[in-house]
Amino acid sequence: MATGVNIFITLFAALFIIIFCSLSIRAILNGEGTGTLFTSLPFFNPTESFSFVIAGASLLCFSFLGFDSASTFSEETKNPEKTIPRAIFIITLVGGLVFIVVSYIAQNVWPDYTSFKDPDSASFEIIGLVGGTFLTSAFLAYTAIGIFGSAMASQASAARVLYAMGRDGQLPKKFFGHIHSKYHTPSNNILLIGVLSLSALVLSLSLVASFINFGAFLAFTCVNISVIMHYFVRKRERSFKGYILFLIIPLIGAILDIILLLNLDTHSKILGGIWFAGGVIYLLFLTKGFKKRPPEMDLSA
Repeated sequence: MATGVNIFITLFAALFIIIFCSLSIRAILNGEGTGTLFTSLPFFNPTESFSFVIAGASLLCFSFLGFDSASTFSEETKNPEKTIPRAIFIITLVGGLVFIVVSYIAQNVWPDYTSFKDPDSASFEIIGLVGGTFLTSAFLAYTAIGIFGSAMASQASAARVLYAMGRDGQLPKKFFGHIHSKYHTPSNNILLIGVLSLSALVLSLSLVASFINFGAFLAFTCVNISVIMHYFVRKRERSFKGYILFLIIPLIGAILDIILLLNLDTHSKILGGIWFAGGVIYLLFLTKGFKKRPPEMDLSA
């Protein structure tokens, strides 16, 4: 069911993007915005501080997260050793290409970002400019459908992460490792995530995005460091290829993640720090003060 719904949502999103880009290109060729399809302005603006780019990237990385969630479906995928890595690369590359193309065209249509009536709803103003009321209404419909699809995919993947952690003893097994007798899904985790998601009724999107980004940047930093420690240090992959893949690239990734993490707003860093401290306290309890090894996830299960 989740696959069918996501295919529909993806096709609807692709159709909307094609229509938006087509109408935007027509508006640009008719003299709107920059009046040209080829300009370096969306990529480099000498009048703006580079710190704006870093601050924006720290928040907007939220839109790029999710490529790794495909890995949570490994136990339900045919030939996961090849299928899952291929899916992650495809998601990352296609998603990045779509973001770049749409942002480039939108910047050309409306180059002066200071002239938006409300920066939080800038997309509506751009869409209204190129497509009028009809396209704006279509965008509202797409937003509602897209949010539903995103929530469903996030809930399904996160529930399976919690299930794997519960099954392998990293979280209380009786609750998190439970599987519904009829639907064969981690129903407790799905319901728990649904309840926690209701906090969106009172929390701002920017705060939630920054908080999620804190966890993502911290996790990705650890992943990059783990690659260096496992392959470059322990397995001594010291060939030219090894230096590139297992030292230079993950080192660059870790540095960029730390820079973006430090540029998040203060509230997200405070909340993230509390979340991280809670994890450390739980780890202390689980390992009886680091006197025994923590439970490890069984990747072969």
